[in-house]
Parts: sequence; C-alpha cells; structure tokens
Amino acid sequence: MKIGDISYRLKVPLMFTLVILITASVVTLALTWRAYEELREEVFNNAVEIGSVLSNSLPNTMLHDDLWGAYRLVQAAEGWSGETSSRLLVVLDRDGRIYVSNSPKELAVTTPLRVHGAELARVEAEVLRLTGNLNPRPYEYPNDRRLYVILPMLSDGVAIGTLVIGYDRALFWPRFADIVERVVLSALLVTVLLLPLGWYLGNRMVKPLGHLARCMSKVGRGSTEEIVCDLRQGKDEIGQLGISFQQMLRELDEKERLESGMLASERLAAVGRLAAGVAHEINNPLGGMLNALNTFRRYSETDELGRETFDLIERGLQQIRETVSALLVEANPRSHSLSPKDINDVRMLLLADVSRKQISLVWHNRLNAEIALPSTPIRQVLINLSLNAVQASPDGGAVHCSVDSQQGLLRICVINDGPTISRERLLSLFEPFSENATGNGLGLWVTYQLVHQLEGNIEVKSRDGKTQFAVELPIKEPQ
Repeated sequence: MKIGDISYRLKVPLMFTLVILITASVVTLALTWRAYEELREEVFNNAVEIGSVLSNSLPNTMLHDDLWGAYRLVQAAEGWSGETSSRLLVVLDRDGRIYVSNSPKELAVTTPLRVHGAELARVEAEVLRLTGNLNPRPYEYPNDRRLYVILPMLSDGVAIGTLVIGYDRALFWPRFADIVERVVLSALLVTVLLLPLGWYLGNRMVKPLGHLARCMSKVGRGSTEEIVCDLRQGKDEIGQLGISFQQMLRELDEKERLESGMLASERLAAVGRLAAGVAHEINNPLGGMLNALNTFRRYSETDELGRETFDLIERGLQQIRETVSALLVEANPRSHSLSPKDINDVRMLLLADVSRKQISLVWHNRLNAEIALPSTPIRQVLINLSLNAVQASPDGGAVHCSVDSQQGLLRICVINDGPTISRERLLSLFEPFSENATGNGLGLWVTYQLVHQLEGNIEVKSRDGKTQFAVELPIKEPQ
C-alpha cells in the first residue's frame, strides 16, 4: 500500500506522532549537548582556578630553579592522597620540556611531551602552536583519554612556562551519563503524555473529513434527498467544504428534480397524445354502436331476456364512453372566474369524507376577490388533490390545504399524513392505469392535464410520513 492510499484518520495522527517524536529527539539532543558543554566549562573553570593558584607561586620557584618546591606546589594543588591521581598536572619550561609533574615516574623531568605517547605529542604541538597566547585555552582531541587545559605561567607579564592540566574523561562520564539519563527519561515521559493528546487532536481534526468522505461516497448511489450529512459549516477550510458540499447537494437535488420533471412531462405528454388519439378512435365507432343499439331497441320487438341483454350492452358501452371521456381532458376557459366561494364549496364537499375517517382538516382560503382564472378546472384540481389526500391519510390523521394568490400566481398546496410515497412510484404517479396507482389513476392524470393546459406547474414531495402536492398557476390579466 502506498503512503498516499492511507486514510487521513491514520495519516494525520501518525504525522502528529512523528512531529512529537522528532521534537522530543531534538530537545533531548540539545539538552545533552548543553550538558556536555556545561561539563567542559566546569572542567575549564576548575583548571583556571588551579592555574590562578599556581601562577602566584610557581613562577618564583621556576625562576630560582627550585624543582622540589615546584613539585610540592603541584602536589598540593592536586590534593595528592598517596594514590595515583586521575588528573594530570604538568609544568613545561619555556623550551617546552617537562619541568615538573604530578606523575614524575611516568613523565621524566627535562623530557619533551612527545616522547610519552601520541596523545601528549599532540598536546605539545598545540602548546607550541599557540606560543605567545597568554590566555587559558582548552584542548581536546577525539578518542583521547583526557581533556586538557593549557595555561601560561607569567612573571611580570612574560610567559616563563606553561601549565598543562589533563582531566581524565572517566571523571565526568558518570555525571554526564546521569544527566543524559535524566534528560532522556524526561523526554520519554513528555512524549508518552503528548502522544495520546496528539492522536486525539489528529483524529478530531480529521473526523469532519472522514464524515465528508462518507457523505461524498453516497453521491450518485441514490436520491440526494436521502443523503443526510450534518457537516460543520464555518469560515475555515473544513467549514467551507461543508458549505460547498451542502450547496452541491442542493444543486444536484434541483438538477434531479428538473430532469425528473422533464422526463415525466415528456412521458405524460406522449401518453396524453396517445390517449387522446385512442379516445377519438374509440369514440367514433362507440357512438355509432350506441345509436344502432337505440334504433334496434326502438323498432324491434324482443322478449324480456333480450331487453335485459340490450340494457347490459348499453351500460357497458356507456362505461366505456365515460372512461374514454376522462382521457379527453379539456380545461374550459369559458367558465366564470375563480372566486373565494368556489374554494369554500370544495371544502363543503370534503366534509362528509373527513367526518367518516375522523380526519383533522386544516383549510386556509386566502382569496379575498375574484381571480382571472376559470373556476371549473381549478375546482376539479382542488377536489382531486383534496380527495386523494383524505383517502391516503390514516384514520385520525390530518390534511392541510391552502389556496392563495401572490406575485401573479395562484398557489394550491395540499399536505396529508400517510405512508411515504417511494421514489419509483413518484416517477409514474400522474400516469393513467399505472401499476403503482391506486385505482385507475385517472384522478391525478386529469389533474396533471388540467394544470398544464392552464400553463401551470405541479410538484409532489413525500418524506417522513408527509406528502405534499403544490400547484402554481399563472394569473393572466383579462384582455
């Protein structure tokens, strides 16, 4: 698996962890180096203190060539206890030879340092290189046994010799190791405390992104109305993503609604043309058959069984005519203008069904004057939608109906309780004789045809046990 394929739910906390570990390592190294520098500084200061004490007395012994006195001063400065010391003190004359030391057996008097090993040879070279420098100075070489401090011995401001003090590294390694151990333990403790915090903060930061990713994965797999994502919205980047995602859902929902409406309109228009053509083709021979049947009944003598047969045929033909006539929907613009009384009449027609099912009917008729729209088709639309709402509502449910006119539009809204209509059924809700329709589906078919003949629009939404039909009809000014 590539690093880019790892989820941010793991990647960001791991990055926080890595940053914490790197920070802890850098701090540990810095503190360790600081501890080492402080130890070196302590060694140097100690050597300077010893050099300051010896510089007051050693030059006199060297000027009077008092070797024994110089040796006693060196031993006194060393604090010799009769055992081999781990600190080396060597006094060199102005020619760089050993004048006196605290280890006379190993470092013979008048011998140069270079004859006592490579380490002291490097010290001698450093002393000769810095001849004329009257300031104390440290010297160390990697892997050498000792750390050295070189101090000039002055008499009246003139160097008459050099004091070399060597400190065995083993003297301060235990202290250095102890300091390093404490620094490392402290860094580990802080790291252990910060790692859970970093992991928590990382997960908290990535959680909205994970939620957004899950929401994005739902897009294209179903209706956008079914995608419910509670995304945080704000001015930061994640908040802006939440705002953009919600806007995208709204635009996709609007696009789906327009596409569904367009497809439904085209399908219903095709069905309407087909139904009208079939109805006209059926009406012509149907009228001829009914006329022939009436003529035959008038001028023929038949027995009782024949008359019953003729009646049965006539009722069947009349039922066919009524069904075919329902498919030939035509809004009659010659009816009187719509008035508030027409809306109240529809309410009166619904009361019997409402009372029988014990439904709560909430009716808002906000018309206060006549509107330049034909009353007959609009009454038919309102009756069909209201009756469907009453029939779809469970016993004891509620139906809300409102009619008002604003901004040149007549708006009809009917809302009822009841089972949610599935998305598949919504696509064929206005088609006659649909397998998803209740009954033959001609009521909603007629409603759809009337609305579109009046150049209006009808929409239906069904969610959370509520179904809403909304109709908008343009109000045209009378010529």
